Amino acid sequence: MRQALRAWLARFGPEDGRVAVALSGGADSLALTAAALAESAEVHALVVDHRLQAGSDAVAATAAATASSLGCRTARVLPVEVTGSGGMEAAARTARYAALDDARAGLPVLLGHTLDDQAETVLLGLGRGSGARSIQGMAPDHAPWGRPLLGVRRETTRQFCADLGLTPYEDPHNSAPEFTRVRLRTEVLPLLEDVLGGTAALALARTAEQLRDDNTALDGFAGELLLRAGAGAPVCEVLAGAAPAVRRRAVRAWLLAAGVPAVSGPHLRGIDELVVAWRGQGGVAVGGGERGTRLVVIREHGRLTLARTDRERRDRRETS
Repeated sequence: MRQALRAWLARFGPEDGRVAVALSGGADSLALTAAALAESAEVHALVVDHRLQAGSDAVAATAAATASSLGCRTARVLPVEVTGSGGMEAAARTARYAALDDARAGLPVLLGHTLDDQAETVLLGLGRGSGARSIQGMAPDHAPWGRPLLGVRRETTRQFCADLGLTPYEDPHNSAPEFTRVRLRTEVLPLLEDVLGGTAALALARTAEQLRDDNTALDGFAGELLLRAGAGAPVCEVLAGAAPAVRRRAVRAWLLAAGVPAVSGPHLRGIDELVVAWRGQGGVAVGGGERGTRLVVIREHGRLTLARTDRERRDRRETS
């Protein structure tokens, strides 16, 4: 545990050695906090209370008290409201990251994701048919988020807590079968480990690391392509001459830079048709835009253009 923290701090840590830690009270984040205290100059604990279970405030208060007793400079409880689309898991994640970002006071926030979490993330991406960007899993550093434990097994964090005499909180949601990730953790991964002789999680994590290197290279090629095509309104002829993987990444980068909040696979496939199979078809709606409008990618004079259309007028036209 300490070696993992030491290596992360040497590679990604701030010069002053000050960090924040997202602490839930579970074994992973509790072990991370203790290891960070041993290796960092100063640690601030941030405890998010999702308020999804009775007594969550007491759990959060206990975690904060533990952090203070271990030596954290500060320990704050951050109550959040879990609302929004995408299911409870997604809504809780959004609320959690927003609260941590607001409270971190310029410090990097260390998260307790382990090698086992990485393996689960890769499996989720594979099962959903996601592209390489999803299957590459979580990065060890994606400012302001740091994940020093991606090479550490979950059993190691539990042993570390036991060695220090710390009692982790056991979140009942972590054993609730209605959550897909829980079933991957308790049913799918153990079966894979049994079939593959105990190497499944390690292999999945290694796959994520290799894909991350590949994606970094492809993103670099896509950036060069976008510069040649014109980042403001890319020239379709220039885009069409590139490999599909590079071309679609260039289009994705262009859309994100233009303010499109999220870019999906169907968006990219539709826009790719505008570039390589142009037959005068209409534009591709990509979401976003101000209230009452939607963003649409169209091909105009041999270039891709992002236009804003009246949402209500278009909806009436499509239903008439």
